[in-house]
Amino acid sequence: MVQAPQREETATQNKFEKFKAEKDGLIVKDELEQFAQIGWEAMDKTDLEHRLKWVGIFYRPVTPGKFMMRMRIPNGILTSQQMRVLGEIVQRYGDDGNADITTRQNIQLRGIRIEDVPDIFRRLNGVGMTSLQSGMDNVRNITGSPVAGLDGDELIDTRELTQKVQDAIVNRGEGNFEFTNLPRKFNIAIEGGRDNSVHAEINDIAFVPAYKDSELGFNVLVGGFFSAKRCEAAIPLNAWIPVNDDDVVDLSIAILRVYRDRGLRANRQKARLMWLIDEIGLEKFRSLVEEAYGRPLAIAAEKDAIDWEKRDHIGVFKQKQPVLSYVGLHVPVGRFYAQDMFDLARIAEVYGSGEIRLTVEQNAIIPNIPDENIDAFLTEPLLQKFTINPKPLERALVSCTGSQFCNFALIETKNRALALAKALDEEVELSRSVRIHWTGCPNSCGQPQVADIGLMGTKVRKDGKTVEGVDLYMGGKVGKDAHLGTCVQKGIPCDDLVSVLKTILIENFGATSRTNR
Repeated sequence: MVQAPQREETATQNKFEKFKAEKDGLIVKDELEQFAQIGWEAMDKTDLEHRLKWVGIFYRPVTPGKFMMRMRIPNGILTSQQMRVLGEIVQRYGDDGNADITTRQNIQLRGIRIEDVPDIFRRLNGVGMTSLQSGMDNVRNITGSPVAGLDGDELIDTRELTQKVQDAIVNRGEGNFEFTNLPRKFNIAIEGGRDNSVHAEINDIAFVPAYKDSELGFNVLVGGFFSAKRCEAAIPLNAWIPVNDDDVVDLSIAILRVYRDRGLRANRQKARLMWLIDEIGLEKFRSLVEEAYGRPLAIAAEKDAIDWEKRDHIGVFKQKQPVLSYVGLHVPVGRFYAQDMFDLARIAEVYGSGEIRLTVEQNAIIPNIPDENIDAFLTEPLLQKFTINPKPLERALVSCTGSQFCNFALIETKNRALALAKALDEEVELSRSVRIHWTGCPNSCGQPQVADIGLMGTKVRKDGKTVEGVDLYMGGKVGKDAHLGTCVQKGIPCDDLVSVLKTILIENFGATSRTNR
């Protein structure tokens, strides 16, 4: 692991910048054995609540002594062996142990004890996995097309690109101090298909397929983000690069260096990349990136190659490889338990090639299943739970963690979201799925701004009491011509949502009421 650099401390620093200057978060990687021996209650408060996030361990006051662990799974691809190890990790913690698929094709483990972390790290290292630099002011999981290398209509296979970008940023899983002190978190996505499967518009850097003079490469978008203060879609950098490992990695690193060195740090609410672009202007930002890149950037292609509506990959689909198919399984709100993980690993080995893929919709894909084995695969008991034919509202449901495990959340989301979707599927009939996204707080981990209907947790008054409620977002568009939705109504009590959403579904999405027949 590269030696930690010295950070300067200034009078204008906020508390986060001060504790980062005092001690780089990645240093705690070498202190995990000590933490395991003394226990979480004896740990330094800043190490416990903040610096542990640099190694992917998250203290949660709502579950004291039981931590969340966030992995790094570039492109959302893992092996059955890796899934089995993750299942074994959460199995140890009984009812407290489970895992969630995130909206960045990643996995978060719950119930972890600090005493077990050194052993967990050894087990992860044994199967080539890492959780380093997955939280706080670091680059998050690198997303890519979930059917990369499988889709007969794909333009670019993103698998190697996402892995190489991650390897550069985290030093092949060993940790990289060059990028452990960004102004805030940072998201990178690489799209290779024609349907914008990665939601390019909400990433700090997004590489989007585009033809320039008949050569296929990437147009580059920058600055997309969600926060409690502001939400913005990414904008064109006016740059195009060829499909080349070095170009994609080098440009990602160049943008990161500019952001690291020039990004705003005094106010954390104004520390994301777009605020820097606003302050210095896109032309100046592009010039600084070009300087860090070390070679001229080509002007962007006039248009990108995203010309399909968004797919959810649920169901059975032919691969470009002869006589092979992939099957997309619906994982309700992305939540699974140890036995589910073991079952996924088993069916991936028995029917496929031992590979499992995750999507930003919090679902799973089993690829490389011989066509002659599809019928047998579909009879597996796990597919009663993770169906390929979910009802319309359950099918496109996305939810953040919620107050069950996250202290930032203002409301409970996952269980409520699933119950509400089931209730509405009984109330109305739909000819299409409607994307409903839940997020427990304004941090927008559940991405309500990209949904047909987005629900953001808040507290509201009803009958003289403070109750859980939501602010309602509508109009988000994914796939081609993607754009963000906006808040159309504030302060709806959660208890009123069945009737409110039923009306919206009938008036805006062509639903018909089952009760009026």
